[in-house]
Amino acid sequence: MGATQKISPLAPATFPKLMAVGGVRFATAACGVKYTDRTDVLLGAFDTGTTVAGVLTQSKTASAPVGWCRKNLAGGQAQALLVNSGNANAFTGVKGLAAVETMVSAVADTLTCRPSRVFTASTGVIGEQLPAETITSAMTGLYDQLADADNPAVWQAAAEAIMTTDTFPKGASQRARIGETEITIAGIAKGSGMIAPDMATMLSFVFTDATIGAEALQTILSDINVRTFNSITVDSDTSTSDTVLLFATGAAGNASVNTADDPALDEFKTALEEVLRDLAHQIVRDGEGATKFVTITVTGAEDDRAAKVIALSIANSPLVKTAIAGEDANWGRIVMAVGKAGEEADRDKMAIRVGSVEIASMGEVVDGYNEAPVAEHMKGQNIEIEVDVGVAAGEGAGFATVWTCDLTHGYITINADYRS
Repeated sequence: MGATQKISPLAPATFPKLMAVGGVRFATAACGVKYTDRTDVLLGAFDTGTTVAGVLTQSKTASAPVGWCRKNLAGGQAQALLVNSGNANAFTGVKGLAAVETMVSAVADTLTCRPSRVFTASTGVIGEQLPAETITSAMTGLYDQLADADNPAVWQAAAEAIMTTDTFPKGASQRARIGETEITIAGIAKGSGMIAPDMATMLSFVFTDATIGAEALQTILSDINVRTFNSITVDSDTSTSDTVLLFATGAAGNASVNTADDPALDEFKTALEEVLRDLAHQIVRDGEGATKFVTITVTGAEDDRAAKVIALSIANSPLVKTAIAGEDANWGRIVMAVGKAGEEADRDKMAIRVGSVEIASMGEVVDGYNEAPVAEHMKGQNIEIEVDVGVAAGEGAGFATVWTCDLTHGYITINADYRS
């Protein structure tokens, strides 16, 4: 966080008290990758037998670490995680891949594991070579400082090490049961700008002490990701580095579950979705320059996919987002954003509500519409927009909810000064 950058007004009061996850250890260091006054490297070490799943950016200019993770996720096994902030190691050619291999080899040698079980991610400036030696030279010190992920301070240090333009560290945790065994899920995330996920988002690392096969873990993560990380947007720009990794250490000792649709995983799925949604919401609440958290729900669409396309059209509209920033109840901009989405919408059946106040129905403003309560709602920090596009009704109608923030001059200021 820059010296003059204020904490988001939508930030939580404190970092949450994340629960302990067995089989996970963390260490952080200030390596000077970009910043000279804060930690910028995170090392995670996991018990032997840890399984891993991940979702990664679909950007055609994906970073070198994304390529490394994509190749090694097929193995389904993990023993380490190395993350740096300040440099994305993206658009860095063969030198970028060499930097990844150098860092991964250093971790593998230090932890005595296969390089294919070391996962890595980078975040920061695109197009600048990553000085791998600044990180590898700190490896012994990082190893010596590894601490169990059993208290909030360890989790907070891990979350802070991966921040770039974030104004606060992000974490969430939940408990659930698999059979008779209590398990824990905890995760951290970073993200503030360049947020329009496509298969994943920014950086997020989630850990559980459950014993779950890699294939089942991947199926569950891919499904939940659609409704959480892939349902947020800050500025419509998809990062080159988007990475979500889920590690399952098995330390809780439950009988291994290897099928995603096994009923024994029902509580786990619910808890995991709560953690991922919480982290996704925190990223939106830390959107660059954000002052409003916006929930957009679209119903009555042709199918869920169409509903999501329409919802994101509203969420990504600069005109809608600036109206929200200006606390202007200009619902005509919502109509515009629905129309430009390219999905089926029945103009003469469409309905709009803002803050639970009905504004339009059957394609026109409702009789006796009073803007005052809507204007009052717009002054708050949590804005709710509901649109029924009138194409379908009943159980088969398309539905989607996405989350975004407003667009203020603060976004311009942060990004105009990003490299300085």
